[in-house]
Amino acid sequence: MPIYNRGRLRRSNSAYESADYQIRKAQRNGDQKAAQVLRQRRRSLPSVDPNDPGYRRLRYVRYADDWLLGFAGPKQEAVEIKSKIRTFLRDELRLELSESKTLITHATTAAARFLGYEIKVQHADDKLDRHGRRAVNGTLGLFVPKPVIRERSAQYMRKGKPEQRGQFIHDDDFTIVAKYQAEYRGFVQYYFLAQDVYRLGRLRWAMETSMLKTLAAKHHSTVAKMSRKYRTMIETPNGPRRCFQVIVKRDEGRKPLVARFGGISLRRQRTAVLTDLSPVMASARRNELIHRLLAGRCEICEAEESLHVHHIRKLADLNRPGCRERPTWVQLMAKRRRKSLVVCRRCHGEIHAGRATTSVRKRSLESPVLGN
Repeated sequence: MPIYNRGRLRRSNSAYESADYQIRKAQRNGDQKAAQVLRQRRRSLPSVDPNDPGYRRLRYVRYADDWLLGFAGPKQEAVEIKSKIRTFLRDELRLELSESKTLITHATTAAARFLGYEIKVQHADDKLDRHGRRAVNGTLGLFVPKPVIRERSAQYMRKGKPEQRGQFIHDDDFTIVAKYQAEYRGFVQYYFLAQDVYRLGRLRWAMETSMLKTLAAKHHSTVAKMSRKYRTMIETPNGPRRCFQVIVKRDEGRKPLVARFGGISLRRQRTAVLTDLSPVMASARRNELIHRLLAGRCEICEAEESLHVHHIRKLADLNRPGCRERPTWVQLMAKRRRKSLVVCRRCHGEIHAGRATTSVRKRSLESPVLGN
């Protein structure tokens, strides 16, 4: 790396110095209008020579097996550096450099992808500091990749519109809101360092609408009614924020449980600390089936006596073609993507007898193993 680092500073740009001299000359002659025109022209010129042959800089950053090189110099030398890295990896470490992932990108015209961020050199001649000097030119900026926002939002959408999440319908309202918030908060907090973190407002809309549709489907209600029921305003360090809140009251002397969706300011935080953790969406209980049995009620009619466990061989049996209308128990298992269903004795008998709906198959889907 030392051979690609030379020169203390870039040399001055002669065109910039010429414009600066003309500005001072116009000011001495009292021609303020000409001086203003020259200032605008000078603002479009770099103050130093970007192609100075006596100046080179090479910087290296790595996280686990991802690494990024920043090089100030001609593309020919960048290709040479890449070739040397390829040779070192092959001869010393017996590794092959991925050509499709190891790219040479001009940081002012395109962005480099690193750890989920887009990194590029900023340029804006009209962004000035309090002294009237250009403030951002030549500095690196972190941005949220637009494809990442689209892909993340697509997880909560179907055919371009937010949709309900069937696997959450049989959870309580507190759990639904808490799960959506955990997913949203983890994603947003990772991109707090980005200058355009405000673009995640699209993701917030998609997740919020999906959450409200899930709650509406659970209660056989509408999105508007669910929004009015749980919408509230909370105070945050960045001022009041609108969010959706579910409160579960507990015994006297214990604080109520509160789940919120939203309430996070989409404002850049220069000193944000990124914690590389993913939200744990699985239940912390021992086993989901055990938990459902301990709930003590039929998952179809909510009866609390004589509970059985209905099993099927595989989930594909739930979506076989040729069935005009799927019975309630099939729809329920398909939405939850579970091969077991806790039911009472009466519902279990109706499933086997084909009395749940007229479209129940004559051949039972249940495997020979029954739960008691």
